[in-house]
Amino acid sequence: MTDGDFATIAKLLYEDAGIYLADTKATFVYSRLSKRLRALGLQSFKDYCALVQNSANASERMTMLASLTTNVTHFFREQHHFDYLRNVLLPPLLDDAKRGGRVRIWSAGCSIGHEPYSIAMTILSLMPNAAEYDVRILASDIDPTVVTTGRTGVYGASALESIPMDLRRKWFRPSASDGSAGNGATEMLYEVADPLRDLVAFRELNLNGEWPMRGQFDAIFCRNVTIYFDQPTRERVWKRFVERLLPHGVLFIGHSERVTGPALEVVEFQGNTSYRKIR
Repeated sequence: MTDGDFATIAKLLYEDAGIYLADTKATFVYSRLSKRLRALGLQSFKDYCALVQNSANASERMTMLASLTTNVTHFFREQHHFDYLRNVLLPPLLDDAKRGGRVRIWSAGCSIGHEPYSIAMTILSLMPNAAEYDVRILASDIDPTVVTTGRTGVYGASALESIPMDLRRKWFRPSASDGSAGNGATEMLYEVADPLRDLVAFRELNLNGEWPMRGQFDAIFCRNVTIYFDQPTRERVWKRFVERLLPHGVLFIGHSERVTGPALEVVEFQGNTSYRKIR
């Protein structure tokens, strides 16, 4: 892989998704994409660059993006966010829903679905019949493969280990799938129960593209996603998020992230990497 090949790949990734690749990532890119060259029977990165630059090969370009991002996720990751959601944010929102109000939460960068289903379990722990009211979770990701996995809602037993046993027994059932965990191993598979599915809608969405949603949200989860962006892109996304928050809505971000730029004019830090919209 030449410097020119790397520059081409970095440019495409930035144009498509706002993801910034520093020069220090060249070895990482080589390691991830050399597998794609072998799978496609290509002899050089020059050939691969020509392939993904061709608009007729959009699917491989998306595969390239997925190969260069890491979907590290588990159920109830960063538990303090779910504690705040359950103890502070949700009770008045769900009371309002019982009176005919709407509740909307967005999991932006949902990966394979652990986050939105964790939100759903938190809601159902307070309001078991939430799906009968106007309570919904939007789960979005740029990668269609992980969106499909989330929508399918089937996970290996090891993925459920971070879920408290009472919730695991209540909201997951043995799956009729073939037992393949998707990583070459074989383990018992479980699928999410219908009450969880009823609350979550999965959609493909590029955070640096158009957002078709018209309404605003009571809470937005976007955790460990903007670490892939450069500072201008990150601040632009923060600003767009807070514009989509309702007054007093909360933005939850990753433990290594901090909101900066124009968004700070309308949100205040709540602690534990959460920000509340103040106007």
